[in-house]
Amino acid sequence: MALFLDPLFADDAGLVAVGGDLSPRTLVRAYSRGVFPWFDEGDPICWWSPDPRAIFDLEAFHVPKRLARTIRSGTFHCTINRDFHAVIRGCADRDQGTWITDAMIDAYTRLHELGVVHSVEAWNDDQLAGGIYGVALGGLFAGESMFTYIRDGSKIALVFLIEHLRAQGFTLFDVQMLTPHTHRLGAVEIPRAEYLSRLQYALRQKVKFVGTR
Repeated sequence: MALFLDPLFADDAGLVAVGGDLSPRTLVRAYSRGVFPWFDEGDPICWWSPDPRAIFDLEAFHVPKRLARTIRSGTFHCTINRDFHAVIRGCADRDQGTWITDAMIDAYTRLHELGVVHSVEAWNDDQLAGGIYGVALGGLFAGESMFTYIRDGSKIALVFLIEHLRAQGFTLFDVQMLTPHTHRLGAVEIPRAEYLSRLQYALRQKVKFVGTR
């Protein structure tokens, strides 16, 4: 198990600790502290809590008009936990780096089997169009990765997920670090101290990610 330092004492890059394992207990402990693993194949496990932190504001999220028209067209439909393995593999295959390693896939698959990690799938008829997966603890959903096979697939899955989180009473949707893609989708940055405060509030919420498994 990694020795997690207080995230407020992370280095300038947000590195909190190095080493440890990816057991369910360690991962749940990490996310509960505002820390997540991110490392390349062949490197030791690195644990991060960046400042600033990127989130989707569940209350302020706005669906662009073109995407809203696509949703209303009925071209796509979404499911929850219907094919987690295809989603995480889709994210790994589409990843331009190497951080979704076999060890990470195994670790998050174990958490999925324990009901802690969930996937959302977007379908075009019976074809998987895109998806997203992440960790749910209390009122926190920590999005890990998303992918697209068909145009708008991941965006459709994201909108469905945000609407689902709102309906279930979630208060925090973490996306860790802002990227050009998540920024275009509406993600914003907040100071780490604010994120950690909001995290503690979210963890106290007695909500549950309801969905088929």
